[in-house]
Amino acid sequence: MYRVALIVLSDRAASGERLDECIPVMRERLGGVYSVVSDAVMPDDAAALQAELIAICDEGRADLVLTSGGTGLSPRDRTPQATAAVLDYEVPGIAEAIRMVSYEHAKTAMLSRALAGVRHRTLIVNLPGSPRAVAESLDVVLPVLPHALELLADRSEHN
Repeated sequence: MYRVALIVLSDRAASGERLDECIPVMRERLGGVYSVVSDAVMPDDAAALQAELIAICDEGRADLVLTSGGTGLSPRDRTPQATAAVLDYEVPGIAEAIRMVSYEHAKTAMLSRALAGVRHRTLIVNLPGSPRAVAESLDVVLPVLPHALELLADRSEHN
């Protein structure tokens, strides 16, 4: 079973102004294959996100980190910058696949700046901030995640 950390970036949800609806969608889509080891709703704060990603990855707490929100063009949307700052390397195909499929549902998907990449042996994937888009995005990436995580854990025949 793979360990996953879930992080939602939303000023309004973090302040209690609105209820987060993305973590429940992530949990539902992940099903029984993944063990959610932590979840957090944080404000759109790049420094705080960087610190959280570094802690999760460097302490080996999760095999996968899924973030939701903060990937658009708003000045407060800093998730891609915070993620890029901590990555060892990007895995661009994941974000490209999400954008490609999401574009079929919403033309604004082309505005997403979401990233995916690796820090140490942890895969980090930025997802959009709406529950519907989170579900659609996970439907795209879930089929390849076990293989990716096996490669990162050095448990694949390809290593």
